[in-house]
Amino acid sequence: MTTFDLPDADATTRLGEAIAPLLAPGEAVLLYGPLGMGKSTLARGLIRALTRPDEDVPSPTFTLVQFYESDPPIAHFDLYRLSRPEEAFEIGLDEALDEGCALIEWPERLGDDPGRMLGPDRLTITIAEDGEGRLATATGAGSWEAKLKELHV
Repeated sequence: MTTFDLPDADATTRLGEAIAPLLAPGEAVLLYGPLGMGKSTLARGLIRALTRPDEDVPSPTFTLVQFYESDPPIAHFDLYRLSRPEEAFEIGLDEALDEGCALIEWPERLGDDPGRMLGPDRLTITIAEDGEGRLATATGAGSWEAKLKELHV
């Protein structure tokens, strides 16, 4: 487990940028935290690092998923409105992991064990309030156990 002090939105963006070059096809990044903690800010930083700095990265709250052409390809999921874990497959979660990576906000909608739906290689980040800023706690599974040691912001 590793923690990152995120005093402002720029620091949250930089964490996303630092994760991007470590991603490989088949991996998932899970973003936990209450509304307003910076999950979308982190996601935007990660996606723009994989695509281009001015990439339009809307929150997929209503579309549920946005796909981006990058290397590796990445799909940004917002699962908040899902009522059953299986609905994630209906919106392309399995295809996203077959072809590239998945960045998932509200992964708790996948049930108590998201790993059974995602495979072994995933990075879990939980963002919580910490005084005036935020604290991100990161844990790795599979390939991310070693990659987490390479993650510096």
